[in-house]
Amino acid sequence: MKATLREAFSNEMNRASGCRATGDLDGAFRHLERAHVLGQAFVVPHTQSHLGMLRVGIARRDLQEILGQSFRMVAGIVGSALGTIPTGNTSGANVSAFERMETPPDLRSFLDED
Repeated sequence: MKATLREAFSNEMNRASGCRATGDLDGAFRHLERAHVLGQAFVVPHTQSHLGMLRVGIARRDLQEILGQSFRMVAGIVGSALGTIPTGNTSGANVSAFERMETPPDLRSFLDED
């Protein structure tokens, strides 16, 4: 992972933590989705984004999200390791884990560098 991509990923994860700390679970989840898009090609960042989403699911007591993230963590590790990821996928339990999605324009430049 190149330095600019790593920094962008870290920024989104830090923003998610800040939102979670203030009780803004919706904001935290939005930043985790963005972190997921940035980190999904790499096993460790990919897993970190899913762990963050799982924590939000637990805080919300959202069984669908908890189960969805539990599945996605395992599948994500394998997918990242094999290089078979659906690019742009935000990976909340409300979307298919296999669907390619449009990458937000402000994140494209970080991914184009890799």
